[in-house]
Amino acid sequence: MQTPHFDLYMPETLLSGAIFASPHSGRGYGEAFLAASVLDPHTLRSSEDAFVDKLIGDAPRLGVPLLTARTPRAYVDLNRAADELDPALIHGVRRQAHNPRVTSGLGVIPRVVAGGRAIYRGKLPLEDVQNRLAEHWHPYHAALQDLLGSQRDRFGRVILVDCHSMPHEAIEHHCMSMDRLPDVVLGDRFGASSDPDVTAAIEAVFESEGLAVARNTPFAGAYISQRYGRPSSLQSVVQVELDRSLYMDERTLVPHEGFARMKRVMSRLIAEVAGLARPQMPLAAE
Repeated sequence: MQTPHFDLYMPETLLSGAIFASPHSGRGYGEAFLAASVLDPHTLRSSEDAFVDKLIGDAPRLGVPLLTARTPRAYVDLNRAADELDPALIHGVRRQAHNPRVTSGLGVIPRVVAGGRAIYRGKLPLEDVQNRLAEHWHPYHAALQDLLGSQRDRFGRVILVDCHSMPHEAIEHHCMSMDRLPDVVLGDRFGASSDPDVTAAIEAVFESEGLAVARNTPFAGAYISQRYGRPSSLQSVVQVELDRSLYMDERTLVPHEGFARMKRVMSRLIAEVAGLARPQMPLAAE
């Protein structure tokens, strides 16, 4: 299924209750958005999980659905709740209980990109924001919710791996106290969004490839993990954050020689998770 704002790639043969998704790799920067922003297109892309959708592109070939956004994160953040509205950016929005994401400018309609650089010259009309959510946010989440339900109904359990990337400088800033900076951060909301065996199996794949893995620090999983992770109902969600410097030049936003290796690692991860979410065949009678 291809839509103006997201793509859902279904395998020819559906083999597993696994799902892989990339809500932040969208790069459909429309002319109106670019004209409204004070930033150039290259700077706007600093918040984009560039090429993550390509790293997990083997999912349909391995029998697993793949959901990828076309909407840029700087335009609508699909990993935020629809009501995480920023009163500093949007006219007519009242201040609510303290939300550190919104306060820092990273609500569902971001005020800033990486490095705290402001996207707009002034405030946005609330009507425009509501239209943006109706056109981009709600269809993506409707598709994701439908996919989660159909996968769980068909296979008895569902595992969503929500894939992201993180700037290397963010890891250096947040993980200075660690003996080794993580290459990968797994977020399962400290066990609230995923069966522990699922998180452990994902961790084992990365560690067997020589990658350093951290759990829930500094990223524990945002809205998608919180909203859809229900391990008690056999619905696990794990957020995977990859160090961008492993596979791309963060200055030029161009993949480098490490891209092929990380794509191979992610394809191995897809196969592993597919096995976890595959129905167990009963043993034949002796």
